[in-house]
Amino acid sequence: MQFGMPTLIENHTLEDNVNLCESLGLKFIELNMNFPEYQVEKLEDTDYLKSLADKAGIYYTIHLDENLNIADFNQLVTDAYLETVRRTIEVAKKLLILRDKYGDASQPLTINMHMHHGIYITLPDKKVQMYERDFDTYMKSFETFRKSCEEWIGESDIKICIENTDGFKEYEKKAIEYLLGSPKFGLTWDIGHSKAVKEIDVPFILQNKDRLVHFHIHDGKEEPPKNHLALGDGEINLAERLNLASERNARCVLETKTIEALMNSVKWLKNAGIK
Repeated sequence: MQFGMPTLIENHTLEDNVNLCESLGLKFIELNMNFPEYQVEKLEDTDYLKSLADKAGIYYTIHLDENLNIADFNQLVTDAYLETVRRTIEVAKKLLILRDKYGDASQPLTINMHMHHGIYITLPDKKVQMYERDFDTYMKSFETFRKSCEEWIGESDIKICIENTDGFKEYEKKAIEYLLGSPKFGLTWDIGHSKAVKEIDVPFILQNKDRLVHFHIHDGKEEPPKNHLALGDGEINLAERLNLASERNARCVLETKTIEALMNSVKWLKNAGIK
């Protein structure tokens, strides 16, 4: 398996992250577009990204902005997010050479994304999700998204992987199943998020385990809910999850939030004889 790290808030530059990645013997960094330094116009300086990666012998995956909402009812907003995805795919195409040099060419290069729940309206007795109420409009957006991504990715070995967070809504599951009808899409299993919401997404994920491409690996607890813990600091059956990742030939991000937790997670993998 190939293990990598997220971009960490304690590191203020890409060079800091690259140096840490190299020092820990990890293979890649997941560039997080929630950070100002990893906005698409910064990522488009691929010569700079490649120069740092070549010195360290690593490669990159990409995590789209968590606010990405390709089904927003405001078409101006939707168009901006679609253009962000298009340009991000172009970046990923240029970074594929690093995957081929330093990674595993049997694993597609991944662009990770979250599902945006949309807004809800609070009634006296319940909350109504607007995407559930206007499901046909919601799905039309995903039809456009899937078709556009298929065209933008073309024959490149890139997959957009949908990550679980705080529990998929039923309308989101239908949209995800539609996306998974395309070979350009896959699933990311974030095992810490999954644990913190009492594994409510596990049945859906396992129903589609043949589409698992990417894992976010960190420990977690149910009561009180916690995730992004160092490996070994929570309640997850890590061996079981890592065995499935290996079975799926999936790439794994050690998605802790601090340098210390990342270092402890690497130590845990080494002590377990996995890395």
